[in-house]
Amino acid sequence: MFLTKRSLLAAALSAAAILPAHAQQITLDVLYCFPSFARFHEPVAAEFMKKNPNIKINFRAPSPTYDDGHQVILRSALTRQLPDIFYSGFHLLPEMVRTLDARGQITVLDGMLAAEGAEFAKTNYPQSLMSLAVFNKKTYGIAFNASNPIVYFNADLVKKAGGDPNNFPKTFDGIIKLAAKINDPANGINGMAYDVHGWPDSWLFEAAIGQAGGRLLNAEGTDIAFDGPAGLNAMKTFRRFVTEGGMQLIDWDQSRQQFGAGKIGIIFSTPAHLTQVTGLVGNKFDLKTSTFPMDDPKNGYIPTGGNAVVMLTQDAAKQKAAWEFIKFVTGPEAQKIVVEMTGYLPTNARASGADFLGPFYEKNPNYKTPILQIDRAGPWGAYPGGNTVRIWRAQRDIVGQVMRGEKTPEQGLADIVKTTRDMMKGA
Repeated sequence: MFLTKRSLLAAALSAAAILPAHAQQITLDVLYCFPSFARFHEPVAAEFMKKNPNIKINFRAPSPTYDDGHQVILRSALTRQLPDIFYSGFHLLPEMVRTLDARGQITVLDGMLAAEGAEFAKTNYPQSLMSLAVFNKKTYGIAFNASNPIVYFNADLVKKAGGDPNNFPKTFDGIIKLAAKINDPANGINGMAYDVHGWPDSWLFEAAIGQAGGRLLNAEGTDIAFDGPAGLNAMKTFRRFVTEGGMQLIDWDQSRQQFGAGKIGIIFSTPAHLTQVTGLVGNKFDLKTSTFPMDDPKNGYIPTGGNAVVMLTQDAAKQKAAWEFIKFVTGPEAQKIVVEMTGYLPTNARASGADFLGPFYEKNPNYKTPILQIDRAGPWGAYPGGNTVRIWRAQRDIVGQVMRGEKTPEQGLADIVKTTRDMMKGA
């Protein structure tokens, strides 16, 4: 018996009609930043889809950096081609929320959180991290990755220089003096690397200001607050890294490679690179980590890097699926995968417990360092007016000129202050 095209179509529609609703598959379009982060996004999504077979996660090609991803979202908002879910850098989240909320293109999560019960958020999400995605008393995202800059050091070179790996310096001055002793150009050894001159965002710049008790912006967020001693101290310190600490102005990725080869004694970087660096080092030397220096322990802070997962879809069915995905990726099981593959601070309060990361931390003490400085964590500042990305790129050029000795720290600070204020005004 032969069936016509019409009868085949009718049979298919009939079969679809009797399928249970839960069998209908929903595909979520997801965008994250940094292609190398596929190493944890992919297995986390695979585990989620295994547990939720009716929800498919479709990743867009990842953006090279948070700044690039931010620009993609702003452009996609205009063309109404936004992904359903996006992982936004904390420092760019305020600007993105202002833009998308005004257009009705971002979903507030408070109702979904409330529906989970009064204890859900308290049990899973530390308030210090939850606050990073709250604006005007509304929750627009949940922290997925969180990090503060940490110090990586070659314990063998520290010992050779007369230092104590178990009593690593806690100030920039102490670290620079130790790096000067490690520095050995004749044998191809550089003392240190603090790659603010080439870093893709303002994270290390703000960290140098914040740890000394300064602030990137005033309390109202309307003007810069580093146009004084804290800003000048940062610029002088950047120059000292080169003149005293034996730092070479190479690319930040090259610094990581050189450190892994045993050619740099001390580097400052994200804990997200810890697993990569551990692999680079192998058995070549004793790798250790330390908390970020704090010149002003009472008033100092370090900006919290990383990203929050936000829901952009306005489709009701997709919102339900997206909420299940967000709960999973910020849950203890997914956070265990992320931390073990990277070194990030877990953003779920339960993830550090004995059922998840506890045994891992016992065997890998270097990974504990980010947790030791969580009390110093502060927000990562963003400039008003929508120019955060462009402002940092202009600032970075001036920082590089100071580090190369082309401008004095005083000249560099004056130029950064003027350039930043002009760009904040839209000039």
